[in-house]
Amino acid sequence: MASQTMTATPAVAGARRRLKLLLFVVVLFLSWAGYVLIVQSGQIDDRASQLEEVNLKLTDAQAKNEELQLQIARLNDDEYIGQLARKEHGLGLPGEVPIKTK
Repeated sequence: MASQTMTATPAVAGARRRLKLLLFVVVLFLSWAGYVLIVQSGQIDDRASQLEEVNLKLTDAQAKNEELQLQIARLNDDEYIGQLARKEHGLGLPGEVPIKTK
């Protein structure tokens, strides 16, 4: 019996050493994975805020574009051009007498 416990002891010690090494590798891997997760979540937050800013700029640009398209459509109308000429420049049609107010 003593010979069996003597031969089993080195095998158990080797298994424990391998188990400790495996545990060290697993802890090291999990630490690295946690670090990467934290860094990537920070990058995702930064990109989300950048995306929000760009979407706001896009919305503003689209609103301005729609306004300019409406103005272009109005400027293609002769009646609107005549109204602008009368209002802003004091011009009128031939034979019209502009009324000046103070």
